[in-house]
Amino acid sequence: MIAATPEPPYTAVIFTSHRTIADDDGYLIAAAEMERMAAIQPGFLGVESVRDATTRLGITVSYWSTDDHARAWKAVVEHLAVQETGRHRWYDRYEVRVATVRRSYGFEA
Repeated sequence: MIAATPEPPYTAVIFTSHRTIADDDGYLIAAAEMERMAAIQPGFLGVESVRDATTRLGITVSYWSTDDHARAWKAVVEHLAVQETGRHRWYDRYEVRVATVRRSYGFEA
């Protein structure tokens, strides 16, 4: 699903990860809960996420009204706990990139 975002500017948090083979069920439960929790945070605009089962590479982009809203989500206690579990159990590598979206455009058939 493509997130419906407003006119720029807004903040995009790009989380690129490489999953381990450990605890798929726990990962899926935690990921669904984090998406649910993010959606009720102030400033949340949407999320897009894909993962390739063969390479275990995933990219999740969350969109926020402002950089301060994105920072506030990073500091939510439940999110911090899942981040810690991710470092020890679910990921062997990840990168987080935060960007300001200045332009956006699209196509829909």
